[in-house]
Parts: sequence; structure tokens; C-alpha cells
Amino acid sequence: MPVSRPEPIRLDDRAACSTAIRAGSKSFHAAGLLLPQAVREPAHALYAFCRLADDLVDEAGEARGRHRAVARLRERIRLAYAGQPADHPADRAFAGAIDAHAIPEALPLALVEGLEWDAEGRFYADLGELHAYAARVAGSVGAMMALIMGVRDADALARACDLGAAMQLTNIARDVGEDARMGRLYLPLDWMADAGLDVDRFLADPRPSPALAEVVERLLAEADGLYARAEAGIAALPPRCRPAIRAASRIYAQIGFAVRRNGHDSVTRRARIGGVAKLGHALGAALPRPVGLGLALPPLAQTAFLVAAVAAHPVPRLPRGLPSWWDLRGRVLHVLDLIERLREREAFARAAQSEIAR
Repeated sequence: MPVSRPEPIRLDDRAACSTAIRAGSKSFHAAGLLLPQAVREPAHALYAFCRLADDLVDEAGEARGRHRAVARLRERIRLAYAGQPADHPADRAFAGAIDAHAIPEALPLALVEGLEWDAEGRFYADLGELHAYAARVAGSVGAMMALIMGVRDADALARACDLGAAMQLTNIARDVGEDARMGRLYLPLDWMADAGLDVDRFLADPRPSPALAEVVERLLAEADGLYARAEAGIAALPPRCRPAIRAASRIYAQIGFAVRRNGHDSVTRRARIGGVAKLGHALGAALPRPVGLGLALPPLAQTAFLVAAVAAHPVPRLPRGLPSWWDLRGRVLHVLDLIERLREREAFARAAQSEIAR
């Protein structure tokens, strides 16, 4: 049966979500400015709810409080899917986004499961376990962003999960010292052992060292591989969405390069990307890039359940006349793709002329 037109996100809720992303992540805010408005608003709603969820768990205090916060988050997700969101701008906007874009409940619940692992203070024995964590706290967000952009193809969703996981591994490499001072460690324990690092001693007195630099570099190399896998997925997005996601990918990859420039010292130094550099990557996102490793690579074993959840989720038939990002087909998509290719060629030509002039 046709579904009713989703309720638009309220103007005041939109403003609150935009403020949340502007304050919480300058990198995502900079990249998000390149998104078309029809995608930017639900993307801001998604970010605001994820930010709220993370803050609720982080600020809950002792372990018992954090577990209560996780339980409340699951209830808030249940209410959002029941069409009765909690009285908060992020909840209301999130409820509108999941309804309008047919986002299965398994995806935000996976995010909450990852936050629950944080609440437990869980360590990760090896890279596979760390990938399972990254799949929940970041791969789930990548998949939800793809759905907001109208992409439901399994291969493209797998690449969106790759990109989310790559960003999470970059975050972990950047925040080793900050996490350790809070008693947290996300680096694989077997890598720490291989480098001769004692986990308890490191957490008691976090210090940079050549051995730690070796572990951080291994993590950055893993992230680089995921960024390469994700590139083909960016090419599968709607043309007007590609520059924003490509910019986000480039900005986050540059954080990894900044960690390397700091001598892999993520304990006493924090890798940063300046505003000018972010602007440059945003502008450069219009330039053509190699497709990467291919769209049809299988998903990581740890993200396959996210892709399967989308495949199992029914997409309601849209009423006649209702615009939707996932319903762009045929000549409209073809024309948009041609426009983007022309823009990429023009941008590339301008960049080449500028380089010659120098």
C-alpha cells in the first residue's frame, strides 16, 4: 500500500541539529556543506542523534549509570520507530529521517551496541574484534548515510561501511593518549604484545615510544586500505552527493597523514587539519579520482550484518508525486551524472591551468 508523505523536519529542530554538527565536528560540517539540502537536513538529523547518544553514555558517570544510559537509548530508538519520539530536537528529527528513508532499526541499534561496549570498558584482542567495534559505531552510520542519499545497493552499502570503519580507525590512531588517560584502549592487544608493550603499564603512564608508533602505523595502514576500498562506493552515490563524501574521506585521511607528520605521537600531540586545508580538500573533491579497488568486493565479515539488515528491510512504495532520493532513475540520474562529469572536467582543467601558470 502507498505510504503517507513523511512529516518534514521542523525548522527549529533543523536549526538545533545544524548547530550540533557545527559544534561537534568541524570536519563533517565542512564536508556537509557540499550536500544538497534534501540530503543535508536528514544527515544533520542523523549526526545530531548519534552525537546525543555518544554524549549520553560518555557523561553518565560510573558503569551503572552508563548501562542505564544505554538502556534509555534503546528505548528512545524504539519510540522513534513507533512514531512517538522523545521530546528533543535530535529525537524528532531522527524519527523523521528514519521514516523518510526506510532505515532499518538494526542500524541505530548496532550503534548503541558499540556504545555499550564503550560503557563496559571493553578491550579488543585483535584486529577482527576492533573491526567489529568499528562496524557498530561507524559502519552503521556510513550505511545510514548511504540510505539517506538513496543508495540501497548491497555493494555500495558495503563500501559505505568501509568508509565509516576507516574514519573510526583514524580517530583511534589520533586519540591514543586521550583515550588512555580515560582508561580506554582501542589498539589491538595482540599488536601491543607484538611491539613489546605492557597494556597495564601504558594505561597507568601513557607515553609515546617507537614501539607505540609501530602499532599506530599499523592501524593507519589498515585505515588506508579501507579508504581505498571505499572509493568505488563514492562513485556509486548520486552525483550531487559525491563531492561531500569524497571531501569527508579526504579530510579524515589527512588526519592520518598528520599523525604520521607528528612522528606517530598521539599521546602528547593531537593531529589537526587547519581550516584552509579542509577547504582545499573540499574544493578538490570535485576532481576525478581513480575508482579504487572495485565496487563488488565483499563486505568485511564484521559489517556484513549491516548490509543484510538493509536487504531484509522492506522499502514502502512511494505515493505518486512524492520526491525521493532513492527513487531517482533513468534519464534524471543520467543527466545529473553528465553534469557532474562536465563539472569535474572543468575543475580539472582550471587546476591544470593554475599549475601551469605557477
